[in-house]
Amino acid sequence: MPRRTATMLASTLMLIALLCAGVLIPVPYSEMSPGPTVNTLGDHQGEPVLQITGHKTYPTDGHLNMTTVRVTSADFRMNLVQAVYGWLAHDSKIVPHDTLYPDGKTEEQSSQENAEEFSQSQESAKVAALKELGVPVKSWVIVSTVVKGSPAEGRLHAGDVIKAVDGTAVKQPSDVAKLVTRHKPGQKVVFTVVPAKDQAAAEKAHRTATRTQDVTITTATSDDSGAKRAIVGISAGTDHTFPFTIDIKLADVGGPSAGLMFALGVYDKLTPGSLTGGKFVAGTGTIDDSGNVGPIGGIEMKTVGARDRGAQYFLTPADNCAAAAKDTPGGLTLVKVRTIGDALGALKDIRDGDTAALPKCTTGG
Repeated sequence: MPRRTATMLASTLMLIALLCAGVLIPVPYSEMSPGPTVNTLGDHQGEPVLQITGHKTYPTDGHLNMTTVRVTSADFRMNLVQAVYGWLAHDSKIVPHDTLYPDGKTEEQSSQENAEEFSQSQESAKVAALKELGVPVKSWVIVSTVVKGSPAEGRLHAGDVIKAVDGTAVKQPSDVAKLVTRHKPGQKVVFTVVPAKDQAAAEKAHRTATRTQDVTITTATSDDSGAKRAIVGISAGTDHTFPFTIDIKLADVGGPSAGLMFALGVYDKLTPGSLTGGKFVAGTGTIDDSGNVGPIGGIEMKTVGARDRGAQYFLTPADNCAAAAKDTPGGLTLVKVRTIGDALGALKDIRDGDTAALPKCTTGG
C-alpha cells in the first residue's frame, strides 16, 4: 500500500476513533438555550394570561413579554461532541451540570422547586402591582413547607399562619428563622399559629381568623457543614388576601424570574392607556412584595429569545446588566431597573419616545 494512502487511512481511522470517543465520553455539563416568550398582556393557549374580575380593567396594546430559558434535564448526560458544539454555538450556553442541579438534585425535585417559586412570584407580582397603585393588600406569614421527618412534621402544616414565635410577633418570613435560631438544638420553641383549616374557613366567610393555638416543638440540629444551629424543619412564606381576583393563567413555566413582567401586566390592565405605547417590550426579574427587582439566571439566553421574537427593549435587573451588556443582541436596548417604579418610569420614556433618558445597561453594570 502506498505510503500516502496508508497515511490517509490511518488519519481517517483516528478521526473516526476520536468521534466515537467523543460521542461515548460523558462530560459533567448541561446546556441552556433561549426558551419561549409570552406576552403577559395577551393570550396563551386560547385564554388571556391575566384574568381580573371584581375590578374595572382597561384595554391595552403592545407587548410586555416574560422570557424563559430551556435547560437540559437532570438525567441528561451530555457527551464531549455535544459540549464542544454547544461551546461553539452563539445562541446556547454550556454550564457545569451542578450549576443547574446542585447537590445531585433530581428532575422531580427541581420541577417541584421551580413550581413553588413560580407560584410565589405570581403572588408577589400581584402584591407589588397593587401596592404601586395604592390598593391595600392583607398579608401574613405562613408555613410554606414542612420537611418530612423533621420535628415539625405532624405539628405544623403548610398554610398555618404563624402569629408569633416564643411570644414575639412575626411580621415577615425571615423573623421565623431568626427566632428559632436563638435556641440551641434540643431546646423547645413555641409557635403561636392559626391552623390552616381555620384560616381557610375565615377567608371563605370574609372575616379575620381569631382562634390561635400554641404548638411546642423540640428543635433539631441543622445538616449544615458549618456551625450547627437549631431548626424545626419548616420554611416560612407569605400569603395574601386580595380585594378582587387576579388569576395568572400560565402553566409549564417554572422559577421566579417572570415576577416583574407579571406585575407590569397587572398594573397595565388596571390603569387607563397603554404602558408600552404599542411598543414591543420584554424583560425578566424576580420581584418581592415591596416591588424590588432581583437578578435571575440565563440572562444571555433571555435577551436572545426576546430579540428573536421582535422585542425592541428589554427590562433588565440591575444586577444582571453587566453580564447582559457583554453580548447585546442587535436591535435590542437593555434597560436597567431596580424596582417596579424604575420599570414604570422607563416605560413612560419608551411610550413618550424619550429613549435618550433611559437608564441603559453597560458592561460596567
